[in-house]
Amino acid sequence: MQSANMFLKKILRSPALPFAAQCGMKKDLLPLSRALSLSVCLKQDNSCNRKEKIDLDAWKTVMKSGLPEVIGETVSEHKELSTLAAARKTVEMWRLAGRLVPENITEEQLKTFVECSSKSAQKKYLKFLHLKELYKKNNKRKMDEKRERRLETKEQASEPDEARRNSFICLWASCMDRAYSWRTAQSMIFGQPLVFDMSYEKDMSAREVANAVRQMVFSEGCNRRSADPFHIHFCNFKEDSLYHREFIKHYREAWGKLLITVTDQCYTEVFPKDKLIYLTADSPKVMKTFDHDKIYIVGSIVDKSIKTGVSLARAKRLGLETAALPLEKYLLWNIGAKNLTLDQMMHILLTLKDTGDWKKALEFVPKRKYCGFVSKPIRELKKTLNLVNTLKLGRRHEELQKQFVKNYSEKLTRK
Repeated sequence: MQSANMFLKKILRSPALPFAAQCGMKKDLLPLSRALSLSVCLKQDNSCNRKEKIDLDAWKTVMKSGLPEVIGETVSEHKELSTLAAARKTVEMWRLAGRLVPENITEEQLKTFVECSSKSAQKKYLKFLHLKELYKKNNKRKMDEKRERRLETKEQASEPDEARRNSFICLWASCMDRAYSWRTAQSMIFGQPLVFDMSYEKDMSAREVANAVRQMVFSEGCNRRSADPFHIHFCNFKEDSLYHREFIKHYREAWGKLLITVTDQCYTEVFPKDKLIYLTADSPKVMKTFDHDKIYIVGSIVDKSIKTGVSLARAKRLGLETAALPLEKYLLWNIGAKNLTLDQMMHILLTLKDTGDWKKALEFVPKRKYCGFVSKPIRELKKTLNLVNTLKLGRRHEELQKQFVKNYSEKLTRK
């Protein structure tokens, strides 16, 4: 340190300093002298500490052990952020181009947008989000209008009568909720089980899963309001799955208070196999009567592309008995597939459980799918249908000739 001070004194006493002051270089010269002095000090310190040796191999091993994990995590996070940013930019560009794109999009929706297999799938997903956003806006607008009307009617009506009416409605609603909850609580102990198979998440898109959950929410409400409800079981239900997220969106805090049984086990592990019947439209066996001792399974699947045989293959793989609803026996089927929604199946099963009448139960089938109920025997209907088909194909003359020959031969044999 003393040598450094001596070096600084020499610089200050040198004739270069007044010359620098005249030319305006004093500001630049002082930091330079300071840096030179510090470098001299550092050299002296390094020369003093040269005797101490550093174990470089041990230092390298310590540094290498901690670096790769941190670097890998940071690189993966950086890549994910960059892909999400690029996806957000493409969405904004499509919005400016006038395509159907939602105004607000979350990170989860962006991740699903990135995971889409093709550009057309991305467009369809954004269109679905846009329509969903419009639906929410319309609902909010309608709710606001209802609120405004309610406020107007409150102002117009007399205050004591309105207060009495509202208090009575609130009391009635709370009493009915308690009664429904009491029935469902009893069904969890004494009621007939009904299983929803939740193992079809891989076979559906995010939109189809959302539709399936919405139908199951309707089914749970219908079951809770019935006179003799089922004990609902959600089997093969995994936490943090798409089903779970959609249920939390619908129920929020009430999800943990539902009077249903939720398990990640398969129904074959919970119930005996000889009591299980899998209800599927692809089954060759037709259901004749409702059995109160059996446990019916409904596949919680909604498929727009109508993947036939998925639930039947699963039931056969597990060695379970299958059954289909007798739609052709009681209904004159018109158009469309014979797959029904989950809430329609719940209405049909509850009506069968209470009454055992197929005609009352099948009234919940959409009326666009059938012409009416069957009033004649099936053989006569088949004959009339065959005759109609022959007339459509233009073979009326041949059919009439064959029928005439047959009837004439029968008359001859009788004589």
